[in-house]
Amino acid sequence: MEIADARIASIHYTLTDDSGRVIDKSPAEQPLSYFHGAGNIVPGLEKALAGKQTGDSLKVDVTPEEGYGQRNESLVQMVPRSAFQGVENVEPGMQFHAQSGAGPLLVTVVEATPDQVKVDGNHPLAGRTLHFDVTVDGVREASEEEKQEGRAAA
Repeated sequence: MEIADARIASIHYTLTDDSGRVIDKSPAEQPLSYFHGAGNIVPGLEKALAGKQTGDSLKVDVTPEEGYGQRNESLVQMVPRSAFQGVENVEPGMQFHAQSGAGPLLVTVVEATPDQVKVDGNHPLAGRTLHFDVTVDGVREASEEEKQEGRAAA
């Protein structure tokens, strides 16, 4: 069976950066299962997987435009420390949900001073080419519930 829209695909993957450093990897005993065609994985990888079958292996380089987008420097902002009421220690690397003009946004703390906090609303992989090494572990028809939800059942 081929990977196609409204099917559940299970893949083993390793994601590396331009220098070959591993950024993410599926656990050996647990492939990533996703609903194909619903945008549940980055577009460039989803396109490359269309038509593949169980046992197929491929290497895919995904440009920022087909991955997490280009970096948008307007999403890097200084905000008053008072915006983090109730958080005792705000440190670089911490992530928070914020409201933006475009809706909810996950921001990462870049630096923190006693008065200000610099946050970055870009995805951590924005602006980077993603290198995937993928093996298709399985493909199946989606259940009616999965079709309604647009995602693989847990």
